Amino acid sequence: QLQLVESGGGLVQPGGSLRLSCAASGSIFRLYAMGWYRQAPGKQRELVATITSGSSTNYADSVKGRFTISRDNAKNTVYLQMNSSKPEDTAVYYCNAVVSTYVTPNYQRNYWGLGTQVTVSS
Repeated sequence: QLQLVESGGGLVQPGGSLRLSCAASGSIFRLYAMGWYRQAPGKQRELVATITSGSSTNYADSVKGRFTISRDNAKNTVYLQMNSSKPEDTAVYYCNAVVSTYVTPNYQRNYWGLGTQVTVSS
């Protein structure tokens, strides 16, 4: 079994910074792309940023220049550095990872964390 555990959410003032972390643990054979998504109340879940195993990145237009995604492959961890936060960044942030396990090493599966709340407010 595989788990994704997010941490680092909380309350931040507009213009402030937060760093989210997501650690993958379990029977990991190979960790492929990882990413962050968010869902605000009454809205659909949307992509925030993704990063490949080779560290190529992709960002939603709304966060470009403010957020930075990175990963530590030795720790099976992905990070999201949130700078210049805005009230519209308020949402539950979900970690996502594409993983193959030792049980099924040739099969890639999408996994999700339980989410961490980020609130941007003064």
